[in-house]
Amino acid sequence: MNRLKTLNRFALSVCAALLCLPDAIASAAKAHDSFIDLPSAKLWVVDTGGRGEPIILLHPHTGHSAIWEHQIAAFAAAGYRVIAPDKPGTGKSLNLDSTKPINYADTLDALVNHLKLRKFILLGAAEGGYFAFDYAASKSQRVHKLILVASGLGVQVDEEGRAFRRNSAIPNFSALPPEVRELSPSYRGLNPEGVQRWLEIEHQSTASDAARPLLRSPNTTDKLSSLRMPVLVIAGDVDLTTPSGAIRLWAKHIRNHQFVLIPEAGHAVMWEQPKAFNDAVLSFINHKN
Repeated sequence: MNRLKTLNRFALSVCAALLCLPDAIASAAKAHDSFIDLPSAKLWVVDTGGRGEPIILLHPHTGHSAIWEHQIAAFAAAGYRVIAPDKPGTGKSLNLDSTKPINYADTLDALVNHLKLRKFILLGAAEGGYFAFDYAASKSQRVHKLILVASGLGVQVDEEGRAFRRNSAIPNFSALPPEVRELSPSYRGLNPEGVQRWLEIEHQSTASDAARPLLRSPNTTDKLSSLRMPVLVIAGDVDLTTPSGAIRLWAKHIRNHQFVLIPEAGHAVMWEQPKAFNDAVLSFINHKN
């Protein structure tokens, strides 16, 4: 009987430890959050630290680094060092001259140098994908793997792409509320608390009158063809902002890529379907190549 009680106490202690694990990971992920002074910006950077391979997360135009709250702990628990900056002029980050556009790839490179990163995984969602692609194309020796999520990349499309945009356009789409444009009907209907939290983050998006960061060079299909690192392309199957068909049209120009379509996910695919999203990313980055 005493032995049984001891085993029960041990089992309960293990369960308690496992239940506390997410909080412990989240606390660790917050330990290194800080401002980093760079030549053109004062960046707020979430950094979980550790010796794992770094993965840098570039957030969409909507929101800031908090949009990754379903990914940071999960990727850190998988052994990666997760780094998520607020884009200059967004969230807590400051553009030192708010009237002058800055080159975000140069700012990102300054951050990488400051953190003394030699090589890393780069993930960008929506507008963050524009800058992730731009950086990877010019600094391919530093980007081990590239992940592009729910993004049109700002690619200068051909006639096929222009026809798709004309045929798929939704009248007065830009006038709709952001949660209607970016979150799927299923998510809005089933997860009102998640919608509310998403809106809290969205309200700290880049100001509409802020200077938009610049690309080093225009994002083109030729630029896509120049990529040599492994690339994962993720789309949501009910994304109204950047439909999966539009993403397939530019993804076909990448020689070495995988395409993952996540069901019941809109434009905010990593927010709406975090488990499916995290599983897809971890499967890709854990694969040795």
